[in-house]
Order: sequence, then structure tokens, then C-alpha cells
Amino acid sequence: MMAVVMAGRRFVVVAGRTAKQGQQVNIGKEHPDYWEVVGTLILNAEDLASLGIAPGSRVRVRSEHGEAVFRCRDGDVPSGIVFVPYGPPTSRLMGGDTEGTGMPAQKGWEVEIEAVEEESAQGEPQASGQA
Repeated sequence: MMAVVMAGRRFVVVAGRTAKQGQQVNIGKEHPDYWEVVGTLILNAEDLASLGIAPGSRVRVRSEHGEAVFRCRDGDVPSGIVFVPYGPPTSRLMGGDTEGTGMPAQKGWEVEIEAVEEESAQGEPQASGQA
């Protein structure tokens, strides 16, 4: 079981494709580079600091529909917003309601983020696809 280091704070998720995902379309979803991209969460540097999380640390992200663990890094996103590339970890956070469109909502859902102790996380599923 993963040990939580601190209580989480709520953020709004914006999911999307990255340029790197487009460049890697031919490498396949089993390739480590793919899992590095889809297993990375991008936060505003000030938000990371306010959470006491260093870039490169692992975080657990929870929505009302599920949770996933990501590596985080700082980036050019507004405070309070989280960017996550589409992929299996992101899919764990989405609901299944499509509101008649055939596609679940992929932007604007609230999540809670909390740091995860590295050594306590062994054996847990990772956003990187490792078991």
C-alpha cells in the first residue's frame, strides 16, 4: 500500500496530446518512452512548491472516478491547473459518462494531488505501466 505524505489539494485537469506523443506514434504503447510521456503530470512551479513536492517526485492523483500515480514536473501552466497527456493513467481518472457524445469529458475535472513516498510504493501499479 502507498503511504501518503501529506493531504492533497484540489486542481483542475486539462488532458491532451503532446507533441512528443505525435512524434512517437510509431514506437508503440509498450515502449518506455511512451510510458514516460503518459506517466508525467505538469504543474505550475508555485503549485509544486506550495505542495512541498520536488519536480520528478511521484504523486497520487485522485478524481471522483479513480486514481493514478504520476511523476510530476513543473511547466508553463496556470496555477491551479494540471496538464496530463492522454494515456492509460489519465483514463483511470475519467468517468464513463459521455453525455451522448460517445467520448467522456477530458478537461475540467477536479482532482486531488498528494505526494507519495518512493520507498513505500514498491509493488503498486505505476503510471509508467510497471506492476
